[in-house]
Amino acid sequence: MSAVRDVLARARFYVREFSGEAAYDRYAAHARCHDPDARVMTRREFERARTDAREADPREGFGCC
Repeated sequence: MSAVRDVLARARFYVREFSGEAAYDRYAAHARCHDPDARVMTRREFERARTDAREADPREGFGCC
């Protein structure tokens, strides 16, 4: 049973990394570590900022032409 849990935990890790879901967790941990009194964006704010940054970057291919 332990082997099954280990495989499922690894699969979950890779799915979260591939989908980008773990990015918010890394951001929140980093923000709290460097400045415990700083305001941490909500997940929704974080995803909006991330999407806006991606769309503003011409190297990402979201631009026209």
